Amino acid sequence: MKTIDGSLLEGGGAILRLAVGFSVLKQQPIRVTNIRKNRPKPGLKHQHLVGLQAVSKLCDGKIIGDKLGSEEIEFYPNDFKKNNISVRIDTAGSAGLVLQTLQLACLFSGQNIDVKILGGADAGKFAPPVLYLQNVTLKLLQKMGYTVEIKINKHGFYPVGGGEFEIKIPPCNELKPIVLKEQGSIKTIRGISVASRQLEKAGVAERQAASAKKALSDAGDVNIETNYVESACPGSFIVLWLETDSGAILGSDCIGERGLPAHQVGERAAKDLLKAWESGATVDIHAADQLIPFMALAGSESTIKAPGLSRHAETNIWLSEQFTSSRFCIKKNNKNVEISCIPK
Repeated sequence: MKTIDGSLLEGGGAILRLAVGFSVLKQQPIRVTNIRKNRPKPGLKHQHLVGLQAVSKLCDGKIIGDKLGSEEIEFYPNDFKKNNISVRIDTAGSAGLVLQTLQLACLFSGQNIDVKILGGADAGKFAPPVLYLQNVTLKLLQKMGYTVEIKINKHGFYPVGGGEFEIKIPPCNELKPIVLKEQGSIKTIRGISVASRQLEKAGVAERQAASAKKALSDAGDVNIETNYVESACPGSFIVLWLETDSGAILGSDCIGERGLPAHQVGERAAKDLLKAWESGATVDIHAADQLIPFMALAGSESTIKAPGLSRHAETNIWLSEQFTSSRFCIKKNNKNVEISCIPK
């Protein structure tokens, strides 16, 4: 059994998510200790528990310690016995984080897997919005030959949740490397500004979009959709992304919250996207850390450029090297970081 200390480096939930995914792929039982030790409230939160239990049910695994607040679990993977499952998130936990748990674990399942998520939120303060995953992360994974889909049937916002989502994970026999060394020229700048129906009179979605479009106007033509949605509680967010003629995709997002005017939500997302672009990067800092475990599993060398090396990325590199023979090479300059992964 391999033991993973969940307090190392970033010390958050990503260690658990990736460790469980690699455990299934390698058929390696694991013990994860000190789960989320570096968070204000350590231990398993609801979305971590839901993701863990979903993976276990799909692969006929066994978990010891799967309860809220648990700081240690043991997980014993098995072969996939199911190809569909429904999971419920009774809080405003992140649907995107549940997807992140599943997409690595199910990578080489050899079958089509369908997952329904009832409840949860599609945009949270410390989690990737589902619209970001759709338009940035999953598009980058498509370049590697992994075509995961997530559909939003109903939006959910903090603090109630109440979203509904469908995930389709097809079989993938082999991951292609991702090589994005050159930034290229911008082809499109797009975005989606979302707000709950309760905020329509205040024009929140339009205000978020207008401020983002203004901030991005010098970079090129900008197309930002606005969308008002039915939801259990008020909420808003904006997701932006750009694509280039070299295949680079960079994204950003910002979540509306009490005390933060709608125009500042749009501005913040736009400034983050511009900052990533001006660094010369080919992926943004969040996409970089999400791609790392897949780079470690690809058949040959992958290379991406990120605006910087986040603590999440450092953690994901360390964990990927615990489960694979791949090794990462980091080259920093005063603008960005080149991350290469060499399989062995």
